[in-house]
Amino acid sequence: MCLIVFAWRPGHALPLIVAANRDEFYARPTQPLAAWEDAPGVHAGRDLEAGGTWLGVGPQGRFAALTNIRDPGQAQGPRSRGELVAAFLQGELGVGAYLDQVASRSGQYSGFNLLVGDGQRLGYLHAREATPRLLKAGVYGLSNAGLDTPWPKLVKARDGLENLLDTPEPHRLLALLADNEPAADGDLPETGVGLATEKLLSSVFIASQNYGTRASTVLIVDDQGQRRLVERSFGPFGGHLGEIELLV
Repeated sequence: MCLIVFAWRPGHALPLIVAANRDEFYARPTQPLAAWEDAPGVHAGRDLEAGGTWLGVGPQGRFAALTNIRDPGQAQGPRSRGELVAAFLQGELGVGAYLDQVASRSGQYSGFNLLVGDGQRLGYLHAREATPRLLKAGVYGLSNAGLDTPWPKLVKARDGLENLLDTPEPHRLLALLADNEPAADGDLPETGVGLATEKLLSSVFIASQNYGTRASTVLIVDDQGQRRLVERSFGPFGGHLGEIELLV
């Protein structure tokens, strides 16, 4: 997952609103959003290569999502980052305890940002800081650096979410996620991947022959704990493959 914007508003009628794009190579085998037969109560897409996921919900109000840290020079961890999301959704540890546990072994994974929540608390961990924190109410964004690092795509998407907080309909949030306009050259971050790749990766929605936005996902949680999930799937050059909606 390469871009997540979210509004965390404990006590509000809609305490959690999430809009997220998962960017990945199209060739990587993936299962769309669905109930997991081997994990009752878990609803998420699934990476069929490593078995984990990038975003999902679980029993007892659980939510988790992940982005990678973009750094071509980083050491590659031996374990799959997607298992961090899956393990929280299937587990019983609280938000703080789980993030503390992950922080203690974060070196086993390539760089990541991890969000986990239980309906009462929402926590965040940046692998390189290894210091979990509970988030206060607010509107946030995660791309492939730290929380709220002001890359153009993050700022644009986060501002877009703020403008939709009074009318957070899935189709409006999905339209926000479909923005394929790249950033101006002068606004691009420098992450060591070269100008052409920085440009390609600078739009909210990414499309190319081999790599791009595979899934756009919206999650809206109400004050009764009901979760509404909508996911659109895409193939090469952004070709639309389908849409799934679940109420859980």
